[in-house]
Amino acid sequence: MRSDISVIIPVYRDTDTLARMLASTQFGDAEVIVVSTAADAESLAPLRAAHAAIRWVEAPRGRAAQMNAGAAVASGAWLVFLHADTRLPPDWQSAIAGAAQQPDVAFGCFRFALDSPQLIARAIEVGVRLRVALFHLPYGDQAIFVRREAFEAIGGYADLPIMEDVDLVRRLRVTGRLWRASNEAVTSARRWERLGWVRVTVEHLRLILLYFLGVAPERLKCTHAD
Repeated sequence: MRSDISVIIPVYRDTDTLARMLASTQFGDAEVIVVSTAADAESLAPLRAAHAAIRWVEAPRGRAAQMNAGAAVASGAWLVFLHADTRLPPDWQSAIAGAAQQPDVAFGCFRFALDSPQLIARAIEVGVRLRVALFHLPYGDQAIFVRREAFEAIGGYADLPIMEDVDLVRRLRVTGRLWRASNEAVTSARRWERLGWVRVTVEHLRLILLYFLGVAPERLKCTHAD
């Protein structure tokens, strides 16, 4: 049976990471769309030649804008928004198949995992799983998947410089419930390793707290330590 899933991957100056992810992920019969910027055209040329089955789209820089551009050309009834540094589990399509059987499910996510053996990585994973379980609030690095009609009903991603995934999830709740897959999407720990485990974790907590206190994403972006 042919899949009715489109996987949308935004990328900006991260060609090597994208190449590793494409090499290690089995997409099966899903439609795969990579949305890059004009700045990536030269570096992505070898990948484009090697992956002719992928649909390559160019859009203005910005994760929200790039994901909307991918969704605009996607054909699937389900849209999977996948970061270039996150790997889907081998049986990822089974999670979406389970969600599709529940009419009241509008969107879903995979379990969060980091590709690090550090004990602090396990603690962060537990914290993320508690957040999702208690507040139904997954982030984009959990490979959020959405019914197309729900995505279109809310107008897609808002044009925000940061927190676009949290904003999307909050609006999707109106259209239906969240499906929490039991299989893991594994995200690179490179940012935690580069900037420091505690620093990155505290920064994430600071941003989400200020966002829910009403601070505009534009202001948050100006103070975000990347």
